[in-house]
Amino acid sequence: MNCAELQPDESLLILCEYPALGWYDAAAPQAVAGYARAMGVEPTIMPVGCPQNAPDPSIVAAINGHDCTLYFARLGDQGRFDDLPEGKRSVMCYIRNIDMLASPAGTLDFGAFKALKQAVDQVVVSAGQISIVCPRGTQYSGTASDQNRVARVDVSVRRFPLGVHMPICASGFSGRVTLSEYLTPTGSKCYDPPSLPLEGVTFTQVRQGRIVGFLGEPDQVAKIERHYDMVALKFGIDRDVVHSWHGGIHPGVSYPLPASEDADRWSNTVFINPRVLHFHTCGAYAPAEISWMIFDATVLLDGAPLWLDGKLHPTGFGPIQDVLEKWPELVPYFSEPVQEIGL
Repeated sequence: MNCAELQPDESLLILCEYPALGWYDAAAPQAVAGYARAMGVEPTIMPVGCPQNAPDPSIVAAINGHDCTLYFARLGDQGRFDDLPEGKRSVMCYIRNIDMLASPAGTLDFGAFKALKQAVDQVVVSAGQISIVCPRGTQYSGTASDQNRVARVDVSVRRFPLGVHMPICASGFSGRVTLSEYLTPTGSKCYDPPSLPLEGVTFTQVRQGRIVGFLGEPDQVAKIERHYDMVALKFGIDRDVVHSWHGGIHPGVSYPLPASEDADRWSNTVFINPRVLHFHTCGAYAPAEISWMIFDATVLLDGAPLWLDGKLHPTGFGPIQDVLEKWPELVPYFSEPVQEIGL
């Protein structure tokens, strides 16, 4: 009702990824289907497999045959920057199971986070100077582009939960970004291996939105270089582009599993948590193909912290404080945000 804005006279398609693939359970989409029926909508439930790099004609036909598509499937992330057919709308659901649906990630007011995203967008793109540092050594700074300042919509699908602000174009940023834990996919395309485990810390030198070198243990740097070469060669893309970045804004999202169980699933779920800031790299298009994950960052807007050690810090930012006044149920989550991020 709040995100999909489904009406009783509309048709709903629910794409459900096979639970055996390990990303989604069967209970969450079934629960949502039950609520749709209570509204007077009989949903079409369509099981689907893992994403591929070419559209499945049967899935495309099903989408075109319904007013609204709800993705409990990774397929929805692949086309999040594509134009939707006239009159259609889609919701990409990052709720992985029934427990997450019942948690603050699924139950806090969607409208509150829509307003929060707009407020964060406003204060970030209005800043003259943005600096990002993290405890592992990131030192990165620049300014948002004119493209960000005139943007109205950053993705074509709706997202639930809504947990990141507008991607900030990285072409005006330079510095050192720390790589640790894993390199992971952005959800755009499929490649194998999807993730690269990292040992210790490696630094990436970035100049005006381009990678100019990796600094660290030679074996580790060689692994990272090979991974970038593999992905860039597979898709014929510019491997050295740092396209954009954004931080998590949903302090009620947790990830209770070890990241090591499935680094791809981990990164593409936990990115919503404010302890995580991530970059889109390898490819001169949104969302590019390789993600960097930065943890417990401090993000300074003209010297004032919007994130402080991985915690959203709204003090001094009027548009964000207005949101918290309108939705006071968010305040406890800003004061004591969820810390569990799989590490």
